[in-house]
Amino acid sequence: MIPVVLSGGSGSRLWPLSRAHYPKQFIPLASEQTMLQATLGRLQGLRAEALSPLVICNEQHRFMVAEQLREIDLVAQGILLEPVGRNTAPAVALAALAAAPDDILLVLPADHVIEDIVAFHRAVELACCEAEKGALVTFGVVPTSAQTGYGYIQAASAEGAGFRAYNIQQFVEKPDLATAQAYVDSGDYYWNSGMFAFRAGRYLEELARYQPEMLSACQAAFEGASVDLDFTRLDKAAFSACPDDSIDYAVMEKTDSAVVIPLDAGWSDIGSWSALWDISEKDAQGNTCKGDVLAVDTHDSYLHTNGRLLATVGIKGLVVVETDDAVLVADKSCVQEVKSVVNQLQTRGRSERESHRKVYRPWGMYDSIAANERYQTKRIVVNPGAQLSLQKHYHRAEHWVVVQGTGLVTRGDEKVMLSVNESIYIPIGMKHRLENPGVIPLEIIEVQTGDYLGEDDIVRFDDQYGRAEEK
Repeated sequence: MIPVVLSGGSGSRLWPLSRAHYPKQFIPLASEQTMLQATLGRLQGLRAEALSPLVICNEQHRFMVAEQLREIDLVAQGILLEPVGRNTAPAVALAALAAAPDDILLVLPADHVIEDIVAFHRAVELACCEAEKGALVTFGVVPTSAQTGYGYIQAASAEGAGFRAYNIQQFVEKPDLATAQAYVDSGDYYWNSGMFAFRAGRYLEELARYQPEMLSACQAAFEGASVDLDFTRLDKAAFSACPDDSIDYAVMEKTDSAVVIPLDAGWSDIGSWSALWDISEKDAQGNTCKGDVLAVDTHDSYLHTNGRLLATVGIKGLVVVETDDAVLVADKSCVQEVKSVVNQLQTRGRSERESHRKVYRPWGMYDSIAANERYQTKRIVVNPGAQLSLQKHYHRAEHWVVVQGTGLVTRGDEKVMLSVNESIYIPIGMKHRLENPGVIPLEIIEVQTGDYLGEDDIVRFDDQYGRAEEK
């Protein structure tokens, strides 16, 4: 069995904490581990080969995936990089092409919470038995309430009800509240979890039957792939031509081999702030408080701050989330509308849609402290032994001051070693590189000046992280 972890989502409904460049699967929302790490951690105790997953993500997130796997001492069978997003059916096809035909793929989104690991393992083992027989298995979550934010799966028959695989009568879209309540009352509808199990060869057979164009595009993308460090880069032109569709629409709703296994394991996809509040620990007033929070006469609220003191007085049923550059205040009953805020930010070209003030890179991170049209100030941290690319800028000059550690600077043809309180100037158009030869993090303050300060004003000549060809 090979776990296939889908890690391509943006988690826009959890803005401002989750953003396109740093989405929820890389954030420790429900535990001390990130959601990606928790997804992999709950595989402990299953078949031994389940400890070596295939992870599918986009190129922008590749170093975060690799670093988070390293932090939990896990080596992936592969990290497949999608050059463009094409939904779940093509993503799983890539994993099936990377596996042997008889390998069982356990397909798991990277951003789910499952509290009862024993029940989860029991369902997975049954799913593997069904998959070995040729079935395409999906996991249907036993509903605890009428929810309008999930799709539903109807089991074909409740006869002989119990813990077993059921044929599927139908998949249904997200219903209104009255319909959802009727589904729950009937006892033969389940929430659609988006988790699956099947033999790789069987999935490709069904894809060839119902979506041959998709399979051909995925095969071409896989055959044209190249290996870069720990990553497999799919051929961009071939994959861009692939149809965009989910597993449900492309295969599961059409095949006669689909079955559903009930999963009653404390499952949540944390699709909103209210869903996160539902599963989080609460104080005597029903509040979930994360960070430096002072709550006075406050009830049934989710309160999260990344740094500054967050104080509330006389509120009830609200979500308040503070980050370095944005604050969200929303009624818990309206949190599904957070996505519309993200859409408006995109329409207005606001950077808060995509990035936090702190931006993580494979060599470390930077924090944009202050900026206007002519200057920008950043705090840059370079990990021990790491280095930035050899690069130049057409529109900005840079001034660097070391505040911690030791930095080795390449500036044109010279190399300069800088210690604390020493500085250097990089003129416009000069090739340069910063690296940390020490054993503690290197921290510098960078002041950029120029007529354009965008992150795309970088020409890379050499880069140990494979970004020299990126624009």
